[in-house]
Amino acid sequence: MNKEKNKQIAEIDDAYFMLQAIKEAYKAKKVKEIPIGAVIVKDKKIIARGFNKCITLSDPTAHAENVALRKAAKKLKNYRLNNCSIYVTIEPCTMCMGALLNARIEKIVFGAFYKKVGVCDEGICKANVCKKLNHKTEVNGGKEEYLSTRCSNIIKSFFKERRIENRKRRGLLSCEIAMGGGEWGSTGTIDVMTAGRS
Repeated sequence: MNKEKNKQIAEIDDAYFMLQAIKEAYKAKKVKEIPIGAVIVKDKKIIARGFNKCITLSDPTAHAENVALRKAAKKLKNYRLNNCSIYVTIEPCTMCMGALLNARIEKIVFGAFYKKVGVCDEGICKANVCKKLNHKTEVNGGKEEYLSTRCSNIIKSFFKERRIENRKRRGLLSCEIAMGGGEWGSTGTIDVMTAGRS
């Protein structure tokens, strides 16, 4: 009975911390970064938060996990984050997984699988690379108890909105060129969404 109660408490904590990571993902979305968020937890307290800042910082390594890792290491004044867990909205990529393993993160919890670049389902973890290391990291994710649908929907809606914006921009650009605008002429653009309406 006690074991079952402890399991329920752990699941509630996982969902709570994932919700905090989701809040970070929305911060990324607000500044037009890919919406991935992460929080690092020690002794059931959040010690660091991060969201994607690759574009903002002009830094290809500024993924949510790495941003949070840097903050946590600075706070603890140690590059080893023993007894810490990370909650991240999307399955870590190879670079982030390497950083998490080097930091000695004890537990990695991710919301949704990322089929293109995630390494927990197919890559490092399945290839038994984790088993060869002297440090053992628990990896969980891709399940509804970790808010997987919600995490997945944030990314899906972001890229859907981005595709729509790109189509609109290309449509406007095509109309501008056809009308002699831009570098080749004067006059302006028309909104392809309202073109042909009176």
